[in-house]
Amino acid sequence: MNSSSEHCNISDWLRLEATVKASVYVVTFSFATFITIIVIAIVSQNLKLRKEVRYILLCHHLLCISSYCGLGIVFQGMRALLANSPLLVCWVVFGLQLSLGEGILFTLALMALNTYLAICWPLSSPSLVSSFKYRILAGTWVTIILKNICLFLIESTSVTPADVLKPEPFCPVLLNGVPARVIGMAFFCLPLSVILISYSLIYREGKRAGHFNRSNTQARKTVLIHLVQISLHIIPTLVFIGLGKVCGVFFFSLNLVLFGVFAFAQCFNPLIYGLHNRELKSQLRHWACCQLWYGHMANGSGPV
Repeated sequence: MNSSSEHCNISDWLRLEATVKASVYVVTFSFATFITIIVIAIVSQNLKLRKEVRYILLCHHLLCISSYCGLGIVFQGMRALLANSPLLVCWVVFGLQLSLGEGILFTLALMALNTYLAICWPLSSPSLVSSFKYRILAGTWVTIILKNICLFLIESTSVTPADVLKPEPFCPVLLNGVPARVIGMAFFCLPLSVILISYSLIYREGKRAGHFNRSNTQARKTVLIHLVQISLHIIPTLVFIGLGKVCGVFFFSLNLVLFGVFAFAQCFNPLIYGLHNRELKSQLRHWACCQLWYGHMANGSGPV
């Protein structure tokens, strides 16, 4: 059984890397979960927001981020603490985190596509999107999960049943072969293409309409912010997929730098796509005022 520690023979560095990543995941999980709870609380208490597809996708996106960071704590924690978890457990945790990571990008693609339909097809899109939103989400998750299960089965053909239950201190993972990286790149480029095409069509529609007022300028700034944010997901992920697990101190250092950029993007996604929304910010102020008022009433400091 070949593990990453056997390949590189620098187990101390692997443990340090896992410790750093687990610590960063704790920060991103805490921040992302805090914002996620606030956004979901606001949306769930407002009937108008609950009916809008963009807020359903936003809540789904934020839940994916929080769950992804939470599983990152578990997986990197097992490596940092040398938990000697069975190889099967390592694969399950890593597979779930990988699926959630792909779910984050696919949800961003669905959000961009929904925005394009709302702007360019304002009359026909609401009924069409409302009819298929849950089917599309379910189909997306079924495709992601089946893809990852098939890749794990293909790349684990050389592993014996005894090895699957064997404790591994550094939790080595699969999906480092060329076929897995090629398929991973294809699944990465698909939602990315949808995002770029959707934003390009939105920009073209705004330019065709010829209205470059304050609202249109704000919309272009929002698209630019989203593209910068998405690039923080794209660049590290492309390098991860392209390089695979390469030995050497330089590549481990590069791994940590890229991971820091990627974690930064995950941490600020809830702000960029959630609280950056003008309507949601107004609802946040109203929600915060209500919470303060209820708090005063519960403490007996309200009007008699």
